[in-house]
Amino acid sequence: MPNDRYDPYDFANRRHIGPTTAEIAAMLEVIGAPSLHGLVDETLPPDIRQEERIDFGTSLTERRVLEHMRGIADKNRLLVSLIGQGYHGTTMPPVIQRNIFENPAWYTAYSPYQPEISQGRLEALLNFQTLVCDLTGLDIANASLLDEATAAAEAMGMASRIARNGKTAFFVDGECLPQTIAVLKTRAAPLGWTIVAGDPSTDLDPAEVFGAIFQYPGVCGAIRDFSEVIARLHEAGAVAVMAADPLALTLLKPPGEMGADIAIGSMQRYGVPMGYGGPHAAYLSTRDAHKRTLPGRLVGVSVDARGNRAYRLALQTREQHIRREKATSNICTAQVLLAVIAGMYAVFHGPRGLKAIAARVHRDAVRLAEGLESLGFTVEPKGFFDTITVEVGAFQGLILQNAVKNGVNLRTVGSDRIGITVDERTRPDIVQAVWRAFGGEHLTYDEAWPNQRLPEANLRTSAYLTHPIFHMNRAESEMTRYMRRLADRDLALDRAMIPLGSCTMKLNATAEMLPISWPEFSEIHPFVPADQAEGYRELLRDFSDKLCAITGYDAISMQPNSGAQGEYAGLLAIRAYHLSRGEGHRKVCLIPSSAHGTNPASAQMCGMSVVVVGADQHGNIDVEDFSRKAELHGENLAACMITYPSTHGVFEVRVREICDIVHAHGGQVYLDGANLNAMVGLARPGDIGADVSHLNLHKTFCIPHGGGGPGMGPIGVKAHLIPFLPSDPRSGEEGAVSAAPYGSASILPISWSYCLLMGGRGLTQATRVAILNANYIASRLKGAYPVLYAGAQGRVAHECIIDVRPFQKSAGIGVEDIAKRLIDCGFHPPTMSWPVAGTLMIEPTESETKGEIDRFCDAMLAIREEIRAIEEGRMDKANNPLKHAPHTVADLIGPWERPYSREAACFPSGSLRMDKYWPPINRVDNAYGDRNLVCSCPPVDAYSEAAE
Repeated sequence: MPNDRYDPYDFANRRHIGPTTAEIAAMLEVIGAPSLHGLVDETLPPDIRQEERIDFGTSLTERRVLEHMRGIADKNRLLVSLIGQGYHGTTMPPVIQRNIFENPAWYTAYSPYQPEISQGRLEALLNFQTLVCDLTGLDIANASLLDEATAAAEAMGMASRIARNGKTAFFVDGECLPQTIAVLKTRAAPLGWTIVAGDPSTDLDPAEVFGAIFQYPGVCGAIRDFSEVIARLHEAGAVAVMAADPLALTLLKPPGEMGADIAIGSMQRYGVPMGYGGPHAAYLSTRDAHKRTLPGRLVGVSVDARGNRAYRLALQTREQHIRREKATSNICTAQVLLAVIAGMYAVFHGPRGLKAIAARVHRDAVRLAEGLESLGFTVEPKGFFDTITVEVGAFQGLILQNAVKNGVNLRTVGSDRIGITVDERTRPDIVQAVWRAFGGEHLTYDEAWPNQRLPEANLRTSAYLTHPIFHMNRAESEMTRYMRRLADRDLALDRAMIPLGSCTMKLNATAEMLPISWPEFSEIHPFVPADQAEGYRELLRDFSDKLCAITGYDAISMQPNSGAQGEYAGLLAIRAYHLSRGEGHRKVCLIPSSAHGTNPASAQMCGMSVVVVGADQHGNIDVEDFSRKAELHGENLAACMITYPSTHGVFEVRVREICDIVHAHGGQVYLDGANLNAMVGLARPGDIGADVSHLNLHKTFCIPHGGGGPGMGPIGVKAHLIPFLPSDPRSGEEGAVSAAPYGSASILPISWSYCLLMGGRGLTQATRVAILNANYIASRLKGAYPVLYAGAQGRVAHECIIDVRPFQKSAGIGVEDIAKRLIDCGFHPPTMSWPVAGTLMIEPTESETKGEIDRFCDAMLAIREEIRAIEEGRMDKANNPLKHAPHTVADLIGPWERPYSREAACFPSGSLRMDKYWPPINRVDNAYGDRNLVCSCPPVDAYSEAAE
């Protein structure tokens, strides 16, 4: 029998492309298209098609790719980095590495917008929030932010909203991390805020600022009590922010007890590798009074339809996708996977274990300092946790060289000092290697505990992590079962298709994921000397070249570590370009009404004024309205932001005209790369007329969503914008958008491996099949559900929007009812009510097989028949399977007074009887959760099964 798994385009069809050659032919017959190429011709406007195919050479097998990645990894030199500056060596417990970090049940999940199928992740995030609140001594924490530097920037914006004292200056402690200072300067400039940096004891005038941020401990190691200066800030109506090390907080007085209003920091050292800069979960906590100004996502506790405890995302009206240009932030992602790891690290170690780790770190720092002092060096400060600064005079360069020869990286401080930060992985032999670098070959490590050097006034006396979850029996059997129980409560891509429009939940191939666990990629400090990261440098060069070939841009910056950060960085480049030409008055940004909510939020953060452009009856940008508004604001036009294909799931035929209009009025075109997976190999943004785009590597290029993060949003630019790409954050100067030079670099091997596995032909074939799968769904469903928008020849792009609004009138059934009923069928619902309220946006991606797509279509058609039964009076309008969905295993027992059977409730068409997914709760009551806001771990009895 011939094997039809191998298509004529690429060997990669086995992995990333779901339908076989025979299935493609069958699907084309249903669609009514002559061929796959013919379907593409009917879908894409001819004037945007690229002339040359992508040529990356032939695709590689998994074995060849892994061999190649091993060769690249070996070019990185893995030394012990005691550089500190916000990044630390840590140890991820193997039970967490295997069961979460390397487990597709965790890393392939989507953001928990559907709480009924996200209870495991939501509980894990609630653990994270509780951990952060306890450590910082504050009332409420979000579910993580991108990195410490951007968390500081979010806190600065939050302080501005809280203070309301009319001031436009923000004070930055000179002991803050340089990369934090750089990002704060970048964020402040477009908003007209002034950054004042210096010594809080001498340079801070509380009456002249809306807020201030202090580092605790400082970058050079100082531990200070900020109670007095915070009190003075409060007297002046200003807000106090503290950037605090969460491991140090197990020993030191928490920010909340000093009066801080906001605390931020990185949870990287809670079991998450340095990874050449990321991804890492940042935290932000605050007082209860400020919860509605808190950026990002917040997990809360509510109840389901039967009154059972249920977790869900709380206070969603704060989010950018609703508030748009009035949003408090453009944040649309958290670092969920990394926050889960950090939370589990705390569960694994418990408060006593965390304190023991911190005490051991401090012991080694003191022992190190004592040895250096015995050699005659002056060590500062007198009180420290894990970081010391050593005066070395003219010997700085020699000592640093000696350290490298002994396998250790240290940090320069000015021209005559060296900074050293010990961490969880520091052992006696490492301490001795540092001593040798300073000429102390004769020194030996004394195992006896030295006297601590923590300032007495700063010692922690309050309890933390008192909840039973942090006192669980930490036998590996129990830890494994706990993580398995949480995973079983979720529905991720490893269980079923996730047909979310705009979010591209495609395969994250195992071969692509493997290298990110290798130490040569995961344990590199982002600030190591360049010759220690040659493998990363080669990866970055080649991957950037490939992305330029794919997009038609001239350069790529990998620094933005989310799609929203990419938008922001791209608009900053446009802003800087206009300033360089003496046209700083250009501040108007044209944005279609259908745009992602992050678009107007990002424009607002860049100091731009948003002018909304309407859509025509077909869902396209109203070009006449666009032209009028471009003409009206011509002298002040900075940019337009468009998404292509559009958020309505079609290739608009007048996109080149739109770009020409903007350029004719002196503006720049920002093309949102959210839907790039419908263009790769077929059309290039840089050829169409765009000047800059962000690329969602966590969508088009296979980095997994991780339950809501990590993400990567590098930007591609045309040549004239290259000088305005993000700068190196290590400089401490304006221009950086993230804490690390290459953002979340450790996950870039995933996307690079994807390109190597697919080759140019495979990438192009993936795009064609993405379009095929979407049109197949549209064809199968169009008789039951109207497809809202289509192109001139009736084709959709890589996604389609079905209109379910008529059912509200005919049967009392809304979009949420259909979505929750799909959960009974074993599917994650499509995107609800965006970009059009009352609709479902469906995107199958090229990874899905015809069988899985047919199962989804069968489920949707069966739901339509249930709606028809309501319309015809054969089923009660208020008491039916859609209104009560989703159904749990508990619905199989006990009293049953509903007019439909248990079988109809729990085993609808499309569901798998043998391997059925059972949601752990019934429908969540969101209103109850917002009225009764609880954002930390629930009562003790909830964990009785796992407690000691």
